[in-house]
Amino acid sequence: MVKKSLFVLVSFFLILVSCSQDENLNETNDSFQMNQEPLTARQVNDIINSFNSNGTKFYWKNVTIHTLWSAIKIGNNLATVGYGTSSTDFEKSNTSTHQSQQQNLLQLISKSEEKSISEILVYQSEHLKLFDVKITKPQTLELLRKNKNVRYVEPADYKYFSYENSGNSDEYQVFSSSGCGYSSATLSSLDFTTVTPNARVPWSFYRHNIPAAWNLTSGSGVGIGIVDTGLSPQQSLMNGSFNSGLSTGRYVQKYGTYVDSIWPWSTTTDGVNDLCSHGTSMASVATAPRNSVGLPVGVAYNSNLISYRASSDVVLNGYHEQRGVEQAFTALGNRTDVKIISMSMGHIFSVGRIEDGVRYANNRGKLIFCAGGTSTSFTNFVGVIFPAWMPETVAVTGIKEASTYQKCDVCHTGSEIDFTIMMQRAGSNNTVPVLSYYNNQADYVGGSSVATATTAGIAALVWAKNPTWTKSQVLTKMKQASQFYPTKNSQFGHGIINALTAVQ
Repeated sequence: MVKKSLFVLVSFFLILVSCSQDENLNETNDSFQMNQEPLTARQVNDIINSFNSNGTKFYWKNVTIHTLWSAIKIGNNLATVGYGTSSTDFEKSNTSTHQSQQQNLLQLISKSEEKSISEILVYQSEHLKLFDVKITKPQTLELLRKNKNVRYVEPADYKYFSYENSGNSDEYQVFSSSGCGYSSATLSSLDFTTVTPNARVPWSFYRHNIPAAWNLTSGSGVGIGIVDTGLSPQQSLMNGSFNSGLSTGRYVQKYGTYVDSIWPWSTTTDGVNDLCSHGTSMASVATAPRNSVGLPVGVAYNSNLISYRASSDVVLNGYHEQRGVEQAFTALGNRTDVKIISMSMGHIFSVGRIEDGVRYANNRGKLIFCAGGTSTSFTNFVGVIFPAWMPETVAVTGIKEASTYQKCDVCHTGSEIDFTIMMQRAGSNNTVPVLSYYNNQADYVGGSSVATATTAGIAALVWAKNPTWTKSQVLTKMKQASQFYPTKNSQFGHGIINALTAVQ
């Protein structure tokens, strides 16, 4: 796991290198010459960067067989095959033919690769129409792309950020100012207000009328799923003291889907505990108890928390992190007690298995909030990241404390953004107080990460006030309670949410 410095969401320090005009034109030609050598990781990354620098979202379906084969070869020869008769046919439960569809494709791959199915098959999803296989031949990819029952074929273990960070120059290094790092901070008295029974309310909550909304609802009965890096075993308020102070009658549950291994075929997870601290911060701002020990309270301090350790850090860079997220979304999708899912992690390009997992949960009525993206101040032109750009998710970003809308120093904006949260102070530039990884300590966290978890908490307040509502009704109410409604802003969506208005 790469150690990261500050707490904000996904920070991608990228210098995007465009390919030549001839290379871009070549990407539209899907013919493969048998004598072609595979591209290097640097060349594959440059093709990905050429899409991003032009403002085009990157999907593996838009590259040639040569590029796809090269990326699969670099990534341990591992490929993900999403199958089905149409783009919406991704759930096994929707058809009785998924077994025959999968078997036919496996036989096709087995014959092309000249290996048995047991030799090539690495993983098959329990709920989604996708599986992972070892592929070495470009001809196999050609057969799959031509097959009417294949929705997509992608590299399953192509680590873009590792390769982008492998150059000899600092210009290709990737820093995450939103990722991991065990830290605590002494909170400025200007950044919180103490309320009964001795909990500290972050300054940002008042900018959204959250404390006033507490007079009507505190999130009781609503389950919030946090897909992140897990929960700290040391922070008692997110463990045994989750019910303390004015937080009562609720539960916290912890699960792990992340496998910490370089081997794709490994299946043993590394547990439920946060080994990064980012997940603890996100769970804190959404659900931390209204405590009596002088520490920050969460937005929905009476909501239930279901935490998933699905990744080692916030950058979903590789097979086990992406598979961990897929499995977390399907598991949360199948829980009737979970109404809201919040994920402050992402990638700069689409990942088919995560897309399927998000859509699976969405189809089961879950309201899904995803971080719009966080980066250094001069690289956030990358735009809204995946999966926040998906129509099935609600994209959130952070703004500064000001009378006019100004994105936070490290936050992404764009047309896919739905809501904004004020999370960076004027003057001090301090961000939002949260519980620290360590017991009896606090910290600050910022970026679109904290904005997303805050918005998920507001949604829980609305849903708890109106328990019979659907997710569409909850989302509509949140939009109506936002500053730009009914006209969506091109960069900031519906803008700042007034939580009190949303729960009235």
